[in-house]
Amino acid sequence: AASPLGIDYPNDVRFLTSLAGYELAHISNAFSASPVHSPDYPEHAQWIPQYTLEKILLERARTLANVDVHFDLTFGSATQNDTRVQALLQDGAGAQVQVTARYLVGADGARSGIRELIGAKMEGNYGLSRNYNVIFRAPGLAQAHRHGRAVMYWQLGKTPTLIGPMDGGDTWFFMPTGLKESETLTSDEAAQRIRDSTGIDLPYEILSADVWVASELLADRYRDRRIFLAGDACHLHPPFGGYGLNMGIGDAVDLGWKIAATLQGWGGASLLDSYEPERRPVHRSVIDEAVSNHQILRGQFATEGLAEDSPAGAMRRREIGAQILATRPREFHTLGTVLGLAYQSSPIIVSENAEWPARDGQKYRPSARPGCLAPHAWLDDGRSLYDAFGAGFTLVVAEDADEREIALARDDARQLGIPLQIIQPQGILVAKLYQAKLTLVRPDQHVAWRGDTWKPVLQHVTGAAGAAPKRLRAVNSATQRAARSS
Repeated sequence: AASPLGIDYPNDVRFLTSLAGYELAHISNAFSASPVHSPDYPEHAQWIPQYTLEKILLERARTLANVDVHFDLTFGSATQNDTRVQALLQDGAGAQVQVTARYLVGADGARSGIRELIGAKMEGNYGLSRNYNVIFRAPGLAQAHRHGRAVMYWQLGKTPTLIGPMDGGDTWFFMPTGLKESETLTSDEAAQRIRDSTGIDLPYEILSADVWVASELLADRYRDRRIFLAGDACHLHPPFGGYGLNMGIGDAVDLGWKIAATLQGWGGASLLDSYEPERRPVHRSVIDEAVSNHQILRGQFATEGLAEDSPAGAMRRREIGAQILATRPREFHTLGTVLGLAYQSSPIIVSENAEWPARDGQKYRPSARPGCLAPHAWLDDGRSLYDAFGAGFTLVVAEDADEREIALARDDARQLGIPLQIIQPQGILVAKLYQAKLTLVRPDQHVAWRGDTWKPVLQHVTGAAGAAPKRLRAVNSATQRAARSS
């Protein structure tokens, strides 16, 4: 609801000679952002500026009783022992602040000080391309061209550029290419680049201009005992494909539930060890996909005579348009990568003896195989199946499952002190959707195990295999209620 563009704004990508010129091709429903009721996922994507999203997240974080938000704090150093981490911070006035915690997570970006602290190294290729991002205001630009609304306009002139609206007003972004290694643009030069590339002569007010470098880098390790890395601190890739935010939140979800389980007493000794084996292969796959998109981008399809008002120009535009539609949808139709990556080598997944199918980064094929995101469905009352999942583990039960098997699962969870929600959703053919009568789903909505008869798998999937049963420690009232209700 907060998106300045509005939920019904067309999420199209248009390829043009220029805003004032000809259209070559267009791709609809980029990033699956159309507001449709899909069987594959509960929420569509949303085109929203980062500054608006950050405001929403900040407002939400400030409502949480166990969260304190501090600005103007700089990380200085940290030490750790067998039970604690002590971090030394500095506030805006130069005063030192000491924080003692059980764990420290470095989500501090590409120039991570936490990464340097634990001695992790980024491996790969830095500087695949050097790019410029310009934010500008141009009243009337949206009405000055005839190509209709879109979230991105790729202009394939002599020097290809990307331009698009930031919000429903007059604020736009512009990304020129072909800048030299040390070249920067003054405000007047940036405005002239926009004017030249669009072919539209308007007053262009430059609000900001930043250089950024596309790289493919992966940390050689994500952890040193009680200190972890997440987000750009441990993986960097070109932005083409829109994977960055998905990957960062995915790291937080994976690491977050595992730290919570450990603090609440039902996470086993090796649960946190599974973070890197699960997330690092996913990061590698995403980096490879983003680099492939970047390589296609570098070709740009620019060619002489593309904007000519002649039969030869029209034929060339048709040829380039066909090439675009044959190669560029991979960057904008990404569900196979966003939802389809599985934890194939996870030490806390009960694996199955079968070949993993070949992955298609564009097409998402839901699977309930352990390690995959649990297949989605809509309940009779209009809610998502995910809304019925518990805060801990969830056992999804088919309509013809044996009550004795369900009772065994409930007893195992009670003995081990593991929060388990048991659901038997009405109106969904669970056995068909999940290919099993019983499917165990983790707090992050990934499948941990499935079968027709219950197996004692809870210690394995919580990283406590071989440990003695233990009771759930009273830490979180909501978790206690979930455990009691199960």
